[in-house]
Amino acid sequence: MSAPGSAPALSVLDLAHIPEGGTARESLQASLELAQAADRLGYRRVWYAEHHNMSTIASSATSVLIAHIAAHTERIRVGAGGVMLPNHAPLPIAEQFGTLETLHPGRIDLGLGRAPGSDQNTMRALRRDPSAADSFPDDVLELRGYLTGRSVIPGVEATPGKGTDVPLYILGSSLFGAKLAAALGLPYAFASHFAPAALEEAVAVYRGEFTPSEQLAEPYVIAGVNATAAETSEEARRQAHLARRRMAAQLLGRGRTLGPEEADAALESPAGRHVQQMATYSAIGDPKEVVAYLGEFAAHARADELIIAFQAGDPAARLRSAELIAEAAALPAA
Repeated sequence: MSAPGSAPALSVLDLAHIPEGGTARESLQASLELAQAADRLGYRRVWYAEHHNMSTIASSATSVLIAHIAAHTERIRVGAGGVMLPNHAPLPIAEQFGTLETLHPGRIDLGLGRAPGSDQNTMRALRRDPSAADSFPDDVLELRGYLTGRSVIPGVEATPGKGTDVPLYILGSSLFGAKLAAALGLPYAFASHFAPAALEEAVAVYRGEFTPSEQLAEPYVIAGVNATAAETSEEARRQAHLARRRMAAQLLGRGRTLGPEEADAALESPAGRHVQQMATYSAIGDPKEVVAYLGEFAAHARADELIIAFQAGDPAARLRSAELIAEAAALPAA
């Protein structure tokens, strides 16, 4: 945990974006290069999120991607931010992440969410019961039992998994996740990089209701934030605009490709303004400006750690943003 008044730890949330005209292979290679840079630059962890049936996101097989990244990095923690647990039975997730921890001891995280990560048709393709989210708290307890070696189902153990104690994190954007993380004594990661509305209230509830556990003695908050750094403020703003234009095209294009002018017009529409509000918490500017914003945001969010979604027009600019921020924040580079 960060000491009071100290700079927050910085981590990376990689959305494994597949650009227009790009391929999943290119996206995954860019993810590897970003993770290797983050490892070298001193970021604490890199996380990947489970999404399904999205042509612009390549992290659907989250545990497979984590295995690849962990095998090609040295010290950075690698994990899920997160696995959508209602899409799965807890036992195979314990086995998957138990295997990862066995292969890469002390470097694996397991963030858990209860959203579908998909639409209703995809939920049917996943064989997900629409009511599966209702059992999320019990599923977290079952999963924790497999990983600690104290299974709640007699005679059933995870191998590998048992006794690996892979650390769990509860992900959320509402009070539900905050209350669950507090009750179970787990770290809480708030998705303020795209769902900013309930940040302050959720963190207050989590910190106020936190109960210590074997995993965690004191509350620990990770807050998501968007960031775009460049050598000049003007270039950073240009890169951030390209990223928001891309988001508008993805969310508002309704299955068709939007050109730059159409995407800009979509951003100015009522739905587009909602897309822009999703990025309320965004650090954009030269390195000093970005690091100053991150410090202010960490204080606002009462966060021990920030997990950054780098917003840029291309992988090279994203890498450069990570480098500039790490240098300005004086991260402990390898």
